[in-house]
Amino acid sequence: MNRPPSEASQRAAERREREDAAPRIHTVLPRLASLRLEIDERTAGGGQAGAAHIRRIVVEHAPALFLLACGDSACRDGGHDITLPVMRALDRGETRFDGEDACRGSIGSGYCSRIVHWVGVATFNP
Repeated sequence: MNRPPSEASQRAAERREREDAAPRIHTVLPRLASLRLEIDERTAGGGQAGAAHIRRIVVEHAPALFLLACGDSACRDGGHDITLPVMRALDRGETRFDGEDACRGSIGSGYCSRIVHWVGVATFNP
């Protein structure tokens, strides 16, 4: 008996398709040597929503696409696309940059209250 794919697996498949279609970072930014994103997710009230973590980007293979899932499993149609601010900072050659993004998903009949804050740390080849 075949069950239809879950909503989460459909979202993961869509994310993989977007990543596969995106240009590679090393093609867009050939001088970029390394990149890590320090990610911290909080609720709108300021409380820590999940464990902070570091995402190390494998520059040689990674897509120039930075999508972060919402940490709340009840959130629907949410997440964080931080591609534009990250790529702008890298294009300007910034070695340290940060930003915030509010989830635009929903939980039940209300809005998701998660906010992700990130710090990017990059090194560049001469």
